[in-house]
Amino acid sequence: MGKLILVRHGKSLWNKENRFTGWIDIALDIEGEKEAEEAGKQIREKNITIDLAYSSIFKRAYNTGKIILDVLAQKNIEIKQDWRLNERHYGKLQGLNKSEIEKEYGTKQISLWRRDYLTKPPPISRNDIEKLLKKRIFKNIPKDKFPFGESLKDTLQRVDEFHKENILKQIVERKNILITAHGNSLRALVKIIEKITDKDISNLEIPTGKPIFYDYVEGDFIKI
Repeated sequence: MGKLILVRHGKSLWNKENRFTGWIDIALDIEGEKEAEEAGKQIREKNITIDLAYSSIFKRAYNTGKIILDVLAQKNIEIKQDWRLNERHYGKLQGLNKSEIEKEYGTKQISLWRRDYLTKPPPISRNDIEKLLKKRIFKNIPKDKFPFGESLKDTLQRVDEFHKENILKQIVERKNILITAHGNSLRALVKIIEKITDKDISNLEIPTGKPIFYDYVEGDFIKI
């Protein structure tokens, strides 16, 4: 049987500063690197050999994968970066401190922006998107798919597309797949594979640097 291992990237400086990170390319901090090493050790303890590895386009997720593969002595495995695994786009909230936003808009509103399945953040402008598309990191993202700001449902739609094109096609071939991504893109993926309801997904937390393991058995993902 194939195995799926999901790991949220280790902590970054903006995690510590309590900022909305979204599509800002922030690196791991020292604690985050240690979390990634520990994740690699937990995978190694289960004697799992990785066949395929994927991450988002952001270095905090990609480098988490690199550290894990280094611990597993599998540096030869290429990590394929796919923008559909990116963190949820937080629109105009990106870069802002969550506590300060809570003071301005209230606990209920920030909770909706962060946890609700359908609520979108305040959007960035079309002019903002035009500027961002000139950056090298975003070169492979179709202009018509670049988000102004996403709900978790929006994030799930692109994650599900990736899931069907990659995970489902490869895990049936008994491949062991490592995904290093983000809190919300992984919440979306877990919602899909565990069939979590729209209401209950608001309660799901994905901790940094903690591997989540699944066996793929007769068409179902079984958490182990």
